[in-house]
Formats: sequence, C-alpha cells, structure tokens
Amino acid sequence: MLTVGLTGGIGAGKSEVSRLLVEHGAVLIDADRIAREVVAPGTPGLAAVTEAFGPEILAGDGSLDRPRLGALVFTDPEKLALLNSIVHPLVGARSRELESAARPGSVVVHDVPLLTENGLAPLYDLVIVVDASPETQLDRLVRLRGMTEEDARARMSAQASREQRLEIADIVVDNDVPLEALKERVDRVWEELTARAARSREGGSTE
Repeated sequence: MLTVGLTGGIGAGKSEVSRLLVEHGAVLIDADRIAREVVAPGTPGLAAVTEAFGPEILAGDGSLDRPRLGALVFTDPEKLALLNSIVHPLVGARSRELESAARPGSVVVHDVPLLTENGLAPLYDLVIVVDASPETQLDRLVRLRGMTEEDARARMSAQASREQRLEIADIVVDNDVPLEALKERVDRVWEELTARAARSREGGSTE
C-alpha cells in the first residue's frame, strides 16, 4: 500500500485532481467528508461538540449548525483549538480505519485541505501538492464559486502560503492549465504512484 497526502490551496483544483486519481483506481479518503460524518446527528462527536459549545450550535433538526459554530470559533483561537481537539482525533481514527480496509497494493489518497497547516506530511509515504498561482486561485473563486474578491482573498490568506505548501511537496501538480493538460499531468503522476506502490509491495523503498 502507498499512502499519499493530497493538498492544495483553495481554488487550486485539488478536488479535480482527486477525482482524476480515483478514475485511475486510487482509494480516496476525504478528510472534509469524514469531518462532517463524525459530527452527524447521533454521533459521539456531535455530543462532545454540543457539550463544549452549548446546544445553541444545533439546528432545529438536531444537526450541527455549521455557520453558527463557524462564527463562534473562527474569531476565537482558543475555541477553534477546542473544536479541533474534538474533531481531529475522530477524523484521524476514521481515516486510519478506512485506510486499513483498502486492498494490499492500493494507492490510498488522503485528501486533506489543511495538511500543511496541521503538520501532517510525515503521516504519508509522499505528499502531492496541487499548485496554482494566486491569480488563478482568485479567478476561480470569484468566477466559478461566486465569491466576492474580498472573501476570496480572505480565505486564501487564512491558509498556508504557497511557499509553505511547496516546501512539503514530493510531487507538485501545476494546475495553471486547461483540464485536458491537467489530465495528462495526472496520468503521469499515476504512473509514478503505481510504480512506487509496486516497489513497496515487493519490499523495496517507495522513494
């Protein structure tokens, strides 16, 4: 098995790269999706978050009111740290569970938006960073996601810098290109990943 950490700044196109890798046969473990699952109604995670922040962070149907919780924690570093201390271990445990269920020899891709920020690179055999220029990111966020330029710039500046992400990258996928060119680049990356997985299966190094 080869474990891959996949990350990239908002608007860089990480979701598209993960989709293309899945088409090739990668096993995808999506940290954002798991983060939602572990605080779904009826879970111990939601119970712990409610105990920490009070019942006012619940919507009328008993689910987590994400905008309300977000407004509460993202302006208060201590509250954000408390939320992370509840959610991150649950996400990590579920991710490991899903990884262990993958077939031997699989390429397991962990899609982790905050991989750089949380210092998670050592958890994986290698890290892929999807890279795009800040101008490209801004254009995509405004044109494709409907954000205002101010909101888009704020979201970008809240993340790790481009330089910090590139520093931890074993493979960089340059996504300042049209989709067809991106597909070709991901094809080459997949060849490299399967070669490394094969070496790992044979007991050699993945380097």
